[in-house]
Order: sequence, then C-alpha cells, then structure tokens
Amino acid sequence: MHYQPRTIALLTEVVHPPLAPDPRVVQRLHNETYQAGPPPWASFTVGESGPSLSNAATHPGHVSQATFLPDRLLVREEQSAVTVEEFAERAAHLAGRYAAERSIGVFLAQVVTLRTLVNARHQRDTRAFLAQDVMDLGESLSAFTRPPATVGLRLAFTSSQAEQPAIGLRIESFNADPRSLFLEVQATFGPVVSASAADALRQRVHATYQVLHTEVLEFVAQHDQPREA
Repeated sequence: MHYQPRTIALLTEVVHPPLAPDPRVVQRLHNETYQAGPPPWASFTVGESGPSLSNAATHPGHVSQATFLPDRLLVREEQSAVTVEEFAERAAHLAGRYAAERSIGVFLAQVVTLRTLVNARHQRDTRAFLAQDVMDLGESLSAFTRPPATVGLRLAFTSSQAEQPAIGLRIESFNADPRSLFLEVQATFGPVVSASAADALRQRVHATYQVLHTEVLEFVAQHDQPREA
C-alpha cells in the first residue's frame, strides 16, 4: 500500500455552550498572534456570522479562516498549503486561548473533517473501480438510462467507548480527475474540559488523520488490485 494522499480540506468545529461572540476578545487574540511572530491569520473582520480571522485567498477554492460562532469555533483550511500538524496546532492553540478569555469551562464536542485525494494504482477510472472492484455492482447499473457521473460509498461507525469518536466516511469518484478517489473522514469526539483542551484538540486532529492512513487506505488497497486477465 503506497498512496500519496493530497489533502484538499481540513476543518474542525469546536462546540461550546452558547455564548454571544465578542469581537473585542477575538481582536485581542489576533493582536496577540502578531506579537508572537508571523500570525497564522493576517486579517480580523466582523461579519454577519460573527468575528473571524482569515487569510486572503490566493487561488480559486482557497479558504483559510477561523470563525467565532455563537456555539462553536470553526477553523477551515481548504485548498491550502497548511499541513495537518500546522492545522492541529493552530486550531488547538486558538481554542485554548479563546476558552481562557471567555471562561469556557468545557467544550461539548469536536468535529474534525479531513478531505483528501489519492490515485488508484490499478484502475484509470475510479467510477469503474468503485462500482466493480469495491461494490461489485456487476451489470445492475444498466437499469439506469445513463451512466452515473459519480459513484460512491458511505459508511458510518458509531462510538462504542468513551474516547472513541463516531466516524463518517465517504469514498467517491472525483469528477475533476477520473483517476482520483475523493476520501472524506469526519470524526465526532465527545466533551473535553478546557484545562486540557489544547492537547486533546490537537491529538484529535491527528487521530482523524490516522484513521485515513491506518483504516481507509487499507480498505482501498484491498480492492485496488490488478484485474485478472
């Protein structure tokens, strides 16, 4: 199994008890990042959804933003050069500082979403790969009057232990590139007290990435084999 995942989106939602966003607090946090060195986000703005920190988009689809909503902190990096390690550090540090500034004693949940692309090794069209090699649909798609533009599989795994996240998984063909598989792992974690939030939130981002590497790619590899002549 030798895949080179190309991460196209990293998102985390850190849910807290309802709290009206305070732009002054977010501005202080923004100023604080400048004092510590090159800031993760260059701009501070207040929009309809609340205060946010962001970087200017450098190409189509690029989003780099942290938004402070009434019940959660949403951090997004889409089509970005930010690594998983950098993303985990940014989100965890920001959530920890925000909790301290707003006296948030507990985060109610954390949702981590990872989207990535990988190339199938033995099939050039991932629609055929998913329909035939993964789901073994045979000729059943002939019931439709036209071929599907996208083929995909969705799986959900519930949590059976306190520290185990619920996992939602999407494995789909990618319209922009027939050889690429679109993989999405969404992990939903339970509460964490703010005193230990920074470490826990950081580890949860890495744990979600591990699910991709140790489970999802292994599943793909089991089916991504040369076809018999």
